[in-house]
Amino acid sequence: MQNLNPHESIEIIIEFLNRTFKNTEKQKATIGISGGIDSALSLTLVTKALGTQNIIPVMLPYGDQDLSDGEMILKFNQIPQENWRAIDIKPIVDAAARAVGIEADDRVRLGNLMARARMMMIYDLAKKNDALVCGTENKSEKYLGYFTRFGDEASDVEPIIHLYKTQVRQLSEFLKLPKQIQTKQPTADLWEDQTDEQELGFSYEVADEVLTQLIDKGKPGAKIEGVDPELVAKVIQRVEQMKFKQQVPYQT
Repeated sequence: MQNLNPHESIEIIIEFLNRTFKNTEKQKATIGISGGIDSALSLTLVTKALGTQNIIPVMLPYGDQDLSDGEMILKFNQIPQENWRAIDIKPIVDAAARAVGIEADDRVRLGNLMARARMMMIYDLAKKNDALVCGTENKSEKYLGYFTRFGDEASDVEPIIHLYKTQVRQLSEFLKLPKQIQTKQPTADLWEDQTDEQELGFSYEVADEVLTQLIDKGKPGAKIEGVDPELVAKVIQRVEQMKFKQQVPYQT
């Protein structure tokens, strides 16, 4: 997989953000902060574009979740503490789960509720502050369908949607984001000990190598090089299974 030119990539993203906010006549951004590398990089880039005073970050734990990594990246970017928000989504999620009869062990449905509850709060803050919602989705997640529709994929502006996960790591290293965030296991924080790669069944390094050849170079699966054929098949199967997420809503 080809490495980025970090300096040039960052300049392009910041120019895109500046142009987008100017065109929409908005000056502020709200962004959900999980303490993971995607939200950390997105926050850092939008802060460089808009300035610290114009960022309204929100941490959205479900109950008693550790917020220290989220706070770390806010301090790293020198976001004024009066701009910070923290909202416990547990009362919202639990009430909704009771209303529709979701059992505690139905982790996928409960996780979807969490993702959508978080986005409800982010959009409400955006409305309150006349801001745009800054998304945190990367290209790997997009093509693997690793997101909740109308949840973590909802946004007004996406600064890193064109970057594969491994490229997100490259830019994070270049910008010297805290090591603890750079090396943290990717997780959507939807249930205890959940990690992206465990759920997917392959690493992002493998996925990105396959996706680069499949999506960017248009190679058929049989022609993809440098990856175990079984893993190639697994990644492609995931892409095909989740393709509907790229197409809905279906329209006439």
